[in-house]
Amino acid sequence: MTKELLRAIKQQQLIRVIYLGSSGQTTIRVIRPLAVEGNQVKAYCLTRRGPRVFTISRILAGEPVVNSRVV
Repeated sequence: MTKELLRAIKQQQLIRVIYLGSSGQTTIRVIRPLAVEGNQVKAYCLTRRGPRVFTISRILAGEPVVNSRVV
């Protein structure tokens, strides 16, 4: 997943991810990754409309957003 995140940062691309939260709940988020630091990715979350930090190992799946309607 780290390689895909770095590619998205380089290409300024949005990614739709399935994320496992600390409470065990899964959510679907649309993010714009900004930086990868260790096992975390700093991103702007379009779903929550704010900056967030995601643990990479908790990202269960990801895909590039290809259409203009993201949320």
